[in-house]
Amino acid sequence: MATNNIREPENDNALTSHNPSKPHPAMERLNVFVGKWNTEGVIKASPSGAADLLKAVDTYEWLPGGYFLIHHVDGYMGKDKVKAIEIIGYDASSQNYTTHSYDNQGNFNAYQANLLDRDWKIWGESERFTGMFSEDSNILTGSWELSSDGTNWVPWMDIKLTKVI
Repeated sequence: MATNNIREPENDNALTSHNPSKPHPAMERLNVFVGKWNTEGVIKASPSGAADLLKAVDTYEWLPGGYFLIHHVDGYMGKDKVKAIEIIGYDASSQNYTTHSYDNQGNFNAYQANLLDRDWKIWGESERFTGMFSEDSNILTGSWELSSDGTNWVPWMDIKLTKVI
């Protein structure tokens, strides 16, 4: 007779510490992003390339349940097609948002972010963004910077997102 090696959890509440009954209230602040945005920008000239334009459509939507915000990017950086998906959540222990993005070139990036009033900041090991929402929250403007050592930062691109829906 075969035995089943799968054990039932001894405590049904064992999983609830990682799965709260409702999203953290900080997630509600991200409602400002929900919708479709036209994105345009200028990629700065650098030793690795000439200045160029960025154009995209960014779409933000809630994953059912409200625990995560999903961000889709569909556009161009210069002549290069860019498609990406980003998942944004909240880490109560650090009181920061966490983001993980994946693109059509095989790149994966992890960041932390914070939304304080109208200021939106994102930071990672080699990229960071500082931006601000307009008073009506329908425009987000900001700048990305790059670093090869985490200490010295250089301008990468300036962007403007305009909400259309």
